Amino acid sequence: MRKLIVAEFISLDGVIQAPGGPDEDPSGEFRFGGWQVPYKDDAIGRAVLDLFSQPFELLLGRRTYDIWAAYWPRIGADSPSHPIAGPFNSVRKHVATHRPDTLDWQNSHALEGDLANAVRALKRQDGGYLLTHGSGDMVRQLLAAGLVDELRLLIYPVLLGRGKRLFGDNAQVSAFTLAHSTSTPSGVLITRYVRSGEVRTGTFEEVE
Repeated sequence: MRKLIVAEFISLDGVIQAPGGPDEDPSGEFRFGGWQVPYKDDAIGRAVLDLFSQPFELLLGRRTYDIWAAYWPRIGADSPSHPIAGPFNSVRKHVATHRPDTLDWQNSHALEGDLANAVRALKRQDGGYLLTHGSGDMVRQLLAAGLVDELRLLIYPVLLGRGKRLFGDNAQVSAFTLAHSTSTPSGVLITRYVRSGEVRTGTFEEVE
């Protein structure tokens, strides 16, 4: 069974809305679009490239799909400043949408039926890992269904106060192991968390 990896740019208070620019997602009168841009450096670029170094397919919510479909097809596969353009444009894209007839980006396909069941079926198929980015509403449903195998979080040293957040109250209770972490010169934490089973509890008296 192949893995489902969720990768996000996230603030200290859990916001994932519009990290890349002010016009990316201003819904809810969000005023801080582009909050990740001042922290850009080579270490973050290397982390992003590493994420796409193995075979993958994209699993996207409709809003994120529309944002990416308006941008990436305009970028050439040989663009030196956008080395992920080629893979993004060519890989299979699975989209959670109620408008399947409007998926014009190359190799895009609508998920059918219940989201959790559709993703379980995808995970049973052969192929590269499933990669989700952005897509907050969909990710919260996947976390509630216990379908996320890894979290690749780039944690930025900002508090945004409001905005769409990654985690909801209905996420399936799960333990994760920190498999990798490093920090960038600009103060961003690059982390990789792998699902590792049930949450354990106890008291401090038991370990004294």
